[in-house]
Amino acid sequence: MHLLGHFIKTGIRLGSTRPDSWTSPVNKQKKTLLRLLSSAADTEFGRHYQFRDILNQPDPVRAFQERVPLHDYDRLYDQWWSRARQDEPNVCWPGQIPWFALSSGTSNASTKYIPVTKDIIRSMKKVSRRLFCDMAHFDLPADLFTKQMLMVGSCTNLNPEGGHMVGDMSGIIGSNRPFWLKKYYQPGRHITVLPEWSERIERIAEEAPQWDIGFIVGNVAWVQMIFERVIERHKLQHIHEIWPNFALLVHGGIFFEPYRHTFEQLLGRPVHYVDSYMASEGFIGYQTGPESRLLRLVTDAGIFYEFVPFNDQHFDENGNLYPDARAVSYEGVVAGQQYALILNTDAGAWRYLLGDTVQFEDLKLGTFKVTGRVKHYLSVVGEHLSVDNMNVAIRKTDLSMNAGVKEFAVSAVQEGSHWAHQWYVSADNPFVNATEFAAQLDTCLGEINDDYRVERQYALRNIRVELLPHEVFYRWLEEQGKLNGQAKVPRVLKGAVQANWEAYLQRVMNKSSQ
Repeated sequence: MHLLGHFIKTGIRLGSTRPDSWTSPVNKQKKTLLRLLSSAADTEFGRHYQFRDILNQPDPVRAFQERVPLHDYDRLYDQWWSRARQDEPNVCWPGQIPWFALSSGTSNASTKYIPVTKDIIRSMKKVSRRLFCDMAHFDLPADLFTKQMLMVGSCTNLNPEGGHMVGDMSGIIGSNRPFWLKKYYQPGRHITVLPEWSERIERIAEEAPQWDIGFIVGNVAWVQMIFERVIERHKLQHIHEIWPNFALLVHGGIFFEPYRHTFEQLLGRPVHYVDSYMASEGFIGYQTGPESRLLRLVTDAGIFYEFVPFNDQHFDENGNLYPDARAVSYEGVVAGQQYALILNTDAGAWRYLLGDTVQFEDLKLGTFKVTGRVKHYLSVVGEHLSVDNMNVAIRKTDLSMNAGVKEFAVSAVQEGSHWAHQWYVSADNPFVNATEFAAQLDTCLGEINDDYRVERQYALRNIRVELLPHEVFYRWLEEQGKLNGQAKVPRVLKGAVQANWEAYLQRVMNKSSQ
């Protein structure tokens, strides 16, 4: 097996040295847009916006941006994707859409239906192969490449709807996995089709001794829940007692650092971490090596990106695009500035506001970090507090107080004519004082955000922290039917979500007092 692992590792190392890896991201992006426009020229969307004429313009990128408007989900779905969901072919992409991925909803819909095509599945597989090849940059033993991979995701059972299937993206990807790879993946389909997350965890814990796991792919919060249950069930000191070859976690979906301390308490030795950025709309980027935790944008795999500066000129206080908002292509991006991400994909997303915000560090390499969501930030009095700011401050406070934080959320509440921030934080350490935690968190936020520090002197009068058990957050997700491998606690609570959370907490308090 060692010899087999050596050959596999050597092949991976050769695959990681791609001849075009240093080609300009700008040139790759222009080529990608031309291919997308050409492929969709004869669709209803392509004819409506005259893609063929755009392709004949001296500057197709500029012509495309001038003629095609920006879309949020509701606009694109109502005008176009809803027709594809009725199995009308050639709406936004050639042919009939075979799958729709279910994703968290918007204010106008409880669930989003994201079109998934064979073309975008191929693009995602292309990026996945690159990520696997780039594992050669990590110091991993050759034998590791003969071990199994644990995939932590949502239910893989797909449901028929007319002429297409609907389900979670992990289920769609799983149904398109090559047959020869299935023996390397755990858990098996007899577990992944179970609809209840708690039942899947129990079955994983039951069968864990039969597996030889080397890699794990999934949301770190849910991987941690699996580890805790496996350790509890088999009365272990740490996860390496049952999976001694576990050496690498490929994670994504949420910021890792708040979980690092509690996650590493479940390990018997250090492991490598690889950050990745995949959504139902496409595979956007991943960490290519151990020297930096930044993501690298994938610029030649089925997605043409645009970027809207995330500021008061382009977005209102609720994170909605202004009608006159303007996007730039990669060529116009400025390092260090926050942008809302716009996608054009080979699944028929056109100038589509994904909802995430990013910030580039090195434009030549295309390295960036995800800073939050356009609707997940607080700025009730001009404090401009991003999720990235929150993650950093929570991490510093957690380390300083040894609190053992796993989850947190924050909302803005009125206090007379002023505003306050109400934080809800889960912590392992029962001796942590909420008032002291709030004071340290407040100090950290002021150190990393000048606007916040200024507003704390004037309009933002109070910072409150309520410490809660971890289970309170997870039971809330479960109550909403969102306790699965891809769901996550929203960091900022607003509107109906805030009201739902507060009502839930009141029920929990009433029940505990009885």
